[in-house]
Amino acid sequence: MSLKLLLSYNIKPNREAEYYRFVLGEFLPELQSVGLLMDEGWHTAYGDYPVRLLVFRTQDGVEMTDILTSSQWGENKKKLLKFVRDYEERVVPAKNVFQFFIPSNRDND
Repeated sequence: MSLKLLLSYNIKPNREAEYYRFVLGEFLPELQSVGLLMDEGWHTAYGDYPVRLLVFRTQDGVEMTDILTSSQWGENKKKLLKFVRDYEERVVPAKNVFQFFIPSNRDND
């Protein structure tokens, strides 16, 4: 079964420039080197949802569980968390449609 990794988060205030430098210069290239390819990137302009949703698929022959248990993933996730808050990740069966999830850290007003 093909899987997708969904990451949702908000960028920490006053860290936007550092965040973009890190994601474009390190995070995405590092993930690609271990077999994760960014499939989609979404920005929430309005509404009650984290500002970023990134969607990744694995390259052929690469297992999602192997990536998510690797030291490279752990190190890159740790670096990403310096620039973001409200971070959540989900692994879901891949579909050829827009996929998202309701973050668990939302207030139920």
